[in-house]
Formats: sequence, structure tokens, C-alpha cells
Amino acid sequence: MPARRTRQREIVLELVRSTMDHPTADWVYRQARRRLARISLGTVYRNLKRLADEGLIREIHAGGQGTRFDGNTGDHHHVRCVACGRVNDLPLSVDTRREEAAARALNYRILGHHVEIHGLCPQCHESRIRKDSHQAALRSARGAGKEHDRT
Repeated sequence: MPARRTRQREIVLELVRSTMDHPTADWVYRQARRRLARISLGTVYRNLKRLADEGLIREIHAGGQGTRFDGNTGDHHHVRCVACGRVNDLPLSVDTRREEAAARALNYRILGHHVEIHGLCPQCHESRIRKDSHQAALRSARGAGKEHDRT
């Protein structure tokens, strides 16, 4: 039986569906507090869990990072940044041939599958390039200093 519709529940659902950033419960809580100052973190967690259980949002677990939530419940895949945990939808169509092959090969009744690609988001990639460049410059400067000391 679906949970009763409360203002808190409606705000939590609206917040998750309003962003493509796959928010954490903490983010939802901070945003909800702007609209309902007295909402508790526990209320946000309970509503997120119920909404996911009812199929109105999706919970995303992976990568050893905290749970994120997705307002897009249609079939799609994700890419996750291994540095910061950011999750984005992949603009690829879902191919069910693997499900069909698994069902035939193992005699399973397949309920679905999940694909998550791991990588570095543009911000973390740029940050890593800057850090690597800085470290290379320091190594180079130290090496030049040693050459100078020998002469």
C-alpha cells in the first residue's frame, strides 16, 4: 500500500526529480530544509526509502560511495566518477540482448540488469592533470637543483 501523501514526501520526491545530479540524502535534506525548516534527516531518509520501494525514484548503490537517488526510473545506465562520486546518466540505449542470453544460458528468470561505467568526471580529470603537472614541475625543479649543486 502506498504511503500517504504528505508535504514532506511531495517535497522529497520533487527535489529528487528536479535534478539530473543523482543527489545524496544529505543534499535532499539540505534543499528540503529551505522549504520546510522543521523537516528532519530521518524523515528525508524514510521518504527516500519509501519512494524507492514504490518505484517512484531509484536508489543507486555502487562504487563504495554513499547511496544516491535518481528521479529517472526508466531503463538507463550510469557513469560514476571514482574520485568524487558524481553520477550521470549515460546517453546510451539499453540493450536487453544480454538479459536474454543470460536467461537462455542459465535458465534464470531475468528481472533486469545494471550497467555502471567508472571514470573521472571533467572536474576531477582536470584537477588530476593540474596536480600531475605541478608534481612533474617540482620533480624537474629538484632535479635541476641537484645538477646545479654538482657544478
